[in-house]
Amino acid sequence: MKFTRDYSAEIDHLKKEIQTADAIVIGAGAGLSTAAGFTYSGERLQKYFADFVEKYGFRDMYSGGFYPFPTPEEQWAYWSRYIYINRYMDVDNGTYKRLFELVKDKDYFVITTNVDHQFQKAGFDKHRLFYTQGDYGLWQCSEPCHQKTYDNEETVRAMFEAQKDMCVPSELVPQCPVCGKPMSMNLRADDTFVEDEGWHRAAERYDEFLRRHDGLHILFLELGVGMNTPVIIKYPFWKMTYANPKAVYACLNFGEAYVPDEIEEQSICINGDIREVLDSIVEK
Repeated sequence: MKFTRDYSAEIDHLKKEIQTADAIVIGAGAGLSTAAGFTYSGERLQKYFADFVEKYGFRDMYSGGFYPFPTPEEQWAYWSRYIYINRYMDVDNGTYKRLFELVKDKDYFVITTNVDHQFQKAGFDKHRLFYTQGDYGLWQCSEPCHQKTYDNEETVRAMFEAQKDMCVPSELVPQCPVCGKPMSMNLRADDTFVEDEGWHRAAERYDEFLRRHDGLHILFLELGVGMNTPVIIKYPFWKMTYANPKAVYACLNFGEAYVPDEIEEQSICINGDIREVLDSIVEK
């Protein structure tokens, strides 16, 4: 169901829940990064990928990531720009930092499908983060021949600086140090996704956090989660709220704020820009 409650009253309610909850579980999707300025089309696409747009007609960065480029040199010219501007460049307009200020003194944990590393850059404790879908900052063997990931920052920065005519130097094309096959992004796109040791430790910490707070006053704060992968955050949040009478579910999503009838009385639903909502909470 969609909510018709007073916008200001819902913000007041959310602020109270943030202040009084025993624990806060943040579930973050692409809408949060969009609110922070990480747009994948329009002006940013033209600014950084005008040559690729002209050559291939890409309408957004995401779809370009699946294109079968003719050479690895061209493929990594595209991906190095993609990674650099969405992982290593400072873009956040303050949205993530504002969220951190609101919860930094609370007992919190973050589960996110975002892969842009913005939570850690904003100050969130890395031991309270579970990046379920990977990280733009990591590579893996494309096979994969082993379950390990590799930091890519140094090479990506070199690619970004050295590329010419939509190609990176051949010596910068990454190859698996074990089997010699091409490296690929550590992003969950198919069954080759590597869940390395760090991924499994984060999953265990998340499960333990939920166990420790079972039955307590928990705020499940969902930010910008759509219906692409609802089984990771949205559906579990609904289920856990339904199972715990003390729990509160809050959904902040521009154009997609809704909640099942079964947990209506335990829910806060705000249809608005996440950045503006967080600013309003602080101002109040």
